[in-house]
Formats: sequence, C-alpha cells, structure tokens
Amino acid sequence: MSTITRFAPSPTGRLHVGNIRTALHNWLLARKAGGRFLLRIDDTDAARSREEYVEAIRADLAWLGFAPDAEYRQSERLAKYKAAFEALKAAGRVYPAYETAQELELKRKIQLGRGLPPIYDRASLKLSEEERGAKEAEGIAPHWRFKLDHYEPIRWDDGVRGPQKFDAAQLSDPVIRRADGSWLYMLPSAVDDLDMGVTDVLRGEDHVSNTAVQIQMFTALIAAQYAAAQKPRFAHEALLVGKEGKLSKRLGSLGCDAFREQGYEPMAIVSLLGRLGTSQPVEAFADPAPLIDTFDLSTFGRAPAKFDEVELARLNAHIVHQLPFEAVKGFVPEDFTPEAWHAIRPNLEKASEVIEWWQVVTGPVPALDFSDEDRAYLREAAGKLEWSGTPWQNLTGALKQTTGRKGKELFLPLRRALTGMDHGPDMKELLPLIGEEEARARLERAAA
Repeated sequence: MSTITRFAPSPTGRLHVGNIRTALHNWLLARKAGGRFLLRIDDTDAARSREEYVEAIRADLAWLGFAPDAEYRQSERLAKYKAAFEALKAAGRVYPAYETAQELELKRKIQLGRGLPPIYDRASLKLSEEERGAKEAEGIAPHWRFKLDHYEPIRWDDGVRGPQKFDAAQLSDPVIRRADGSWLYMLPSAVDDLDMGVTDVLRGEDHVSNTAVQIQMFTALIAAQYAAAQKPRFAHEALLVGKEGKLSKRLGSLGCDAFREQGYEPMAIVSLLGRLGTSQPVEAFADPAPLIDTFDLSTFGRAPAKFDEVELARLNAHIVHQLPFEAVKGFVPEDFTPEAWHAIRPNLEKASEVIEWWQVVTGPVPALDFSDEDRAYLREAAGKLEWSGTPWQNLTGALKQTTGRKGKELFLPLRRALTGMDHGPDMKELLPLIGEEEARARLERAAA
C-alpha cells in the first residue's frame, strides 16, 4: 500500500515554526517512501476560519518547497461527516449529552477537589427516553459524544514512542458534534483519514491522548461504514522548545512571513527543522534530497527539540554560500555580474546583504581617517596601481618591495581606502569589480 501522509492545519492564523516542522516531516516521510503528501484544510470552524490564511498556508508550503500532491477542504466534506455520524449513531457509538459548559466545569472542579481525574461521568448516557424528551422540550439542544469501549485497553505501536497502552475508562467520551450541529476535530479527522487512505499520521506528542480516542473511532467507523479501510500508523514527535529549554511564546510567532522578512533561505529552515529532534546531525543542504534519503522515524528522540535561531543563521550562511548566480538575479542591479556574486557571496549571511556589498563596489565609500604615514603609503599605492593581469597582486607585490610592509600593515590601509571597511570580500576579486579609474580615485582621496 502506497504511503500517504497529511498535514491538516486550521486556517485560523499563520503557520508557525512548529506547524512547519510537522508539515515538513510528513512530506519527508511520504517522499522517502515514494508516496503522497496531502494538505487538508481543517475549516469546519466557520466563525474562526479565514480564506486569507488558507492562501497563506498554500504560499508558505510552496515557498518552503514542499507543496502538497492534493488539497482538500473539510468544509466541502460535511455530508461525509453526517453520514459517518449517522452510521455510528445507528451502531450505538454516539449519544446525546445535555450538560451546559458551566455544568461540565462544575463537575470537573468537584472531581479535582476530590483528587479524581476530571473524566466525564456519562450522566447523559444514563438518561431515559422520557428524561431526554423533557430536556429537549425545555429547548435544550444536545451536543453529541462518542462512546468509548471500556472493556479493552487501547494499544498501538507508536513510530517514535514505541508501544502505547491506554485504559479507555480513564478517558472522557469526546464531544464530536456541538449543539448547533457543527463538528469538532475528532470525527472529521478520522473520517478523512479513512476516506483518503492516509497510511501514516505523524504529529506532535500533544495529540497522544487524541490518538487513543481516535483508534477506537477508527475501529467503530470501519465496522459501521468503511469495511475495506485500515487504521493508519501513528507517530508522535517531541514538541519544539526554545534554546533556553522552555516553551517559548516566540516560537508561536515565528512563521514563514517572519523568516522571509528576516531574509532566511527556505532550505535553511528545511535543513534545520528536517533533523531537529533526531539523532542525525543538522547540516546545511541546498537540496532536500539528502534529507529525504536519510529520513527515519527511529532516529527521533523523546526529549524536546530545541529551536535555536543562531543555528538557523549559521545554516543560512552555508546555504547562501552555495547559491548560484541565478538565485539572486531577480533582486540585484542589472550591472551585477556572476563575477561580482562569486566575490561577494562568501561574506554573506543572507542573500539580501548582497546589495550592501555591491554598494561598496559602486560607491561612494565612507571617508576614513588615516595617519600621516598611511596617507603617504596610499599616495604611493595610487601611483603604483597597475591594471594588467592581476591588479591586486601586482599592487601589493610592488608595495611590499618598496615599503617593506607586510601582513596587516600592508593590506589593511588599502582595504580601508578602497572599501571604507576593515573586512570584506577577497580583494583580488573585489578590486577588478571596482575598476581602475575608481580604485585610483579612492586611493588618492584617502591619501589627501
């Protein structure tokens, strides 16, 4: 059976770094197996869902390089959820419940006060037909819960966490449909996974208890409606934390829009998140193929995965140093050449910085203060500038012979006069870009 994974965000906001990591790992898992990666927009909450966020999710995945093989909208599949609900209802696996939110909260507080787990007590399941009728006659519309089977423990072999076991009696029967008829997450997700043939569900460890509930839901749906379907495999990865080791609010605000604004390359983000939380080394990849080839759930650890922007910046610099000239042609001046890119690229942390370095080439450069001795040295340099062959090597070679200078004393005044900076690209590549006339003018200006 072909591997099919899915990413199912709610369009109630922008994707953040944790969402991106989940989507990426599902894409890598599918690509490693030669399978398919689905995008499923969980937009059943009409009040909070926004079309602008749907568009942003698509754009972000495309920018990162792992656009889905197919896309689905849960809002277009409501009839399927209704049919599954009716099938489960006929099988006795869903039941109406009449407690208000305030009544449920009071029950939870009482249970916690007695040192008991805050599990729903199934009070509505014990109501007679007459009692239910009376409540509805009062205008109380029920919400609907899935009835868990308490007789068998829930088990699965988790792709990251290993063998898992839950006592269903220690879980609340989940609400699957609100009193207004709208759907909560659990049932639509299970129906979609079966209907779309999803074989692997890879998500955060905060969904472990949801999986325990959904495993019973899968079993019930297969028995009631999806006889030919199979439950997917499950894997739950550790959540992201900040580098300080605690959950960080900042991680919830870091998304593709922030990364783009800060000038990060998509493959730097993919390189970091692809292996974050695994035993494999985090490396800078200009192409996702090595990440796909080496993706392995057995390398995922149980400890929280630490996201570090310093590490992201390091990877980004390595990625930029591998970028071809074509990657920057869209935002550099027309007179910017492949030779200029080759000269400037090793000094960049972000590709956008190329504009600042090109300004060093085209000028003007800031006027710096020099000692009388260095001004005399620069005046001599202006006179010895020879443009045939290799101008920088010619100039420094001649000055070394006539002045006896070497090392920093030889090179730094020249660099400062020619670029207005103490550091930068290799001068043997940069000087030809500046040009003979401009180079001589800068030397003479610094010597004045």
